[in-house]
Amino acid sequence: MRLSELLAALPSDAAARPVNAATVGDPVIRGLAYDSRQVTAGDLFFALPGSEVDGHDFIPQAITLGAAALIVERLPAGIDTNRCPAVAVRDSRRALAPVSAHFFGQPAEELTLIGITGTNGKTSTSYLVESILLQMGRHAGLIGTVEIRYAGERERAVNTTPESLDLQRTLRAMRNRGVETVVMEVSSHGLELGRVGGCRFDVATVGNVTQDHLDFHGTMDAYRDSKVQLFSRHLEGDAVAVINLDDPTARVFLDAARAVGARILQVSRAAASGAEILLTSAEVQLDGTRAAVRTPVGEVELKLPLVGDFNIENMLVACGVAVGLGATSEQIAAGIEACPQVPGRVERIGSEIAGAPTVIVDYAHTPDAVEKLLQTLRPLTDARLITVFGCGGDRDRGKRPLMAEAVARYSDLVVATSDNPRTEDPERILTDVEAGLKDLRRVAPSALGGARNAYVTLTDRREAIALAIDIADAGDMVVIAGKGHEDYQILGRTKFPFSDCEEAQLALARRVAP
Repeated sequence: MRLSELLAALPSDAAARPVNAATVGDPVIRGLAYDSRQVTAGDLFFALPGSEVDGHDFIPQAITLGAAALIVERLPAGIDTNRCPAVAVRDSRRALAPVSAHFFGQPAEELTLIGITGTNGKTSTSYLVESILLQMGRHAGLIGTVEIRYAGERERAVNTTPESLDLQRTLRAMRNRGVETVVMEVSSHGLELGRVGGCRFDVATVGNVTQDHLDFHGTMDAYRDSKVQLFSRHLEGDAVAVINLDDPTARVFLDAARAVGARILQVSRAAASGAEILLTSAEVQLDGTRAAVRTPVGEVELKLPLVGDFNIENMLVACGVAVGLGATSEQIAAGIEACPQVPGRVERIGSEIAGAPTVIVDYAHTPDAVEKLLQTLRPLTDARLITVFGCGGDRDRGKRPLMAEAVARYSDLVVATSDNPRTEDPERILTDVEAGLKDLRRVAPSALGGARNAYVTLTDRREAIALAIDIADAGDMVVIAGKGHEDYQILGRTKFPFSDCEEAQLALARRVAP
C-alpha cells in the first residue's frame, strides 16, 4: 500500500503536510509501527509523544531498522528526510487510528461491536455479555482489562483498550478467524486518546461513573465527558445504547444517545424508573445471586454465579445488551448462569481448605468500588472482616483517603499496604491513606490480631497479606483489594512478579502445614 493512500485516510483536520515537499515521495508501506524496537523494513513509523517517553526521540532507531516513512508532530534536528520521508500531523496518536483502520481494511465494519464503558464493572459485564453471546450461537471475541481472547487464542492485555494499531490488527485477526461479534471494554483513556478511532459500535453501554483517573482527566466532568464520547462519536443512528438509570450521570449519556438517534434501553433497580430492563427481586449469597428481571422479552429468572450486590448492576447491563441484540429470555438465563469466574473479581481463594477463613481477592481500586465490595461482603461475614488494601503511586492522590474511609466503614481490622507504588515513595502513599483511617486505632502488626477497630501499615504487600490471613479465624473474612487479576507489582519503573491470589494461597497453605 502506498503512503499516499494511507494519508488519504486521515481526516481533514489532521493537518498533514510533508516536512520536506521535495523529498517525501510515495514509498510502498508494508507495515505500521509506533514502537521503534518493532520496526521492520518498509514500515510507516508513528512517533507518539507519551507521559514518560517520546517516540520522536527514537526516530533515528526507526530509520536504522528500515522505516520507509515517518508520521511526526515535529522533526528533531539532524533527521535526514532524503533517506526517510516524513509527514507532520497535528496529533500523531490520533492519526494512527484512521491509518491503522484503513491499512487493515476497516475490520470494524465487518463486525458487530459492543462497547462497555464506566468506572467499575466493565470486565464482569463483558464476561456476562460474552457468555450470553455464546448461548446465542455467536462467534464472539473479547477485548478487555484481563485479556484478549477469540477462536481459541488468548493474549494478556496491556491496556484495557489497546492502542489503535494493536486494536485494528486484533479486529482483523478476529474477523479472519470467524469472529462475528466483539465485546470490548472502552476506557476513558482509550476514548480521550483516540484509540477507538475508526470504530463504530452497534451497542454501547455505561454502568456507572465514579471517581478515578483524575490524575489524567483533571476533573470529574472531564472524566465523564471522555466516556460520553463512546455515545456521541462512536454510535451509528441504528445502534443500541444501554444506560443505567440508577447512576447520577445517566442523563448526560441519555442526551448523547438521543442526539445520534440510537435506540435506548434503560436498566434500573427502581420500580418507578420506567426502565425497560428492571430488577424485580434479588437474593445475594456468598455462592452467587438469584434474581428476577423484567425485560421486553419477558420475565427472566436468573442464577448469577458472580458474587456481590454490585454485580447485579453488571448483570442488568448485560441483559440490556442481550435484548438489544435479539436474545431470547432462555438465552439470557443460560448465558448468565454459565458465566465463568472473572479473574480477580470477588474471587474466593482456598475454599477447599477446612477450617480456613473466607479469603476474597478483588480488583476494587476506586472509592466507589471498595464501598460496594465491602458493603456486599459485610453481611456475608460470620465474624470479623479484615481488609488488605493499598493505593497506586503516581496516580490520583485525592481518592486515597476516600478509599480508606470506605474500608474503615465496613472493616473490623485493616492492613494498609502498597499497591503499585511506581516511582512514588510507598510511605508517602500510606500517609495519604491514613488520613481516611482516622476512625480506627493504629496498632503494631503484632497486636492486630487481638485488637478491635484497628489498623496497621505495612509497605510490603506480601507481609500484609500473610499477616491478615495468619490472624484470621475460621469464621472471619479476609478481603484483599486493589490488584485482582494482576500478576505483577510495579516498583519504580520495573514490574516484578506478584499475585494476590498466589500469595493468599501460600499464606493459607502455611496455616495447615505440619
